[in-house]
Amino acid sequence: MAAAGLKTVILLSFVLAVGFLLIILSCALWTNWLPLLVALTFVLAPLPNALFAHCGGDEFSSYETNTGPVDLGRFITSIVVVSGFALPVVLTHSEVIRPGACVMSIIGGGLVYGTILAYSAAFRQDDSEYD
Repeated sequence: MAAAGLKTVILLSFVLAVGFLLIILSCALWTNWLPLLVALTFVLAPLPNALFAHCGGDEFSSYETNTGPVDLGRFITSIVVVSGFALPVVLTHSEVIRPGACVMSIIGGGLVYGTILAYSAAFRQDDSEYD
């Protein structure tokens, strides 16, 4: 992506604020604070990708040979993301939270995780020193 500017930051911060607002409202409207775990899940979801992204290899090794740590980071991230979407559904099925809180926390969690992905894609820096 080309140079991401101030408008991108403003848009991403607005979407992130709406996502957190939906998650907090899903807790506050029904006076049950368990859906707040969804926010924690989606904030921590990109962490394995960030940790394992630079474990691929060095400049002397082939690009295709050392993808094991990167794939492990993606796998752990996918487990956390699926858990973040499944947690409100399981809590609703066991009648711990209301269905409205489930829907609001899933939508809010999707907005939070989507914002984190969009931010990392918009402000990615290539490691090439020859550009």
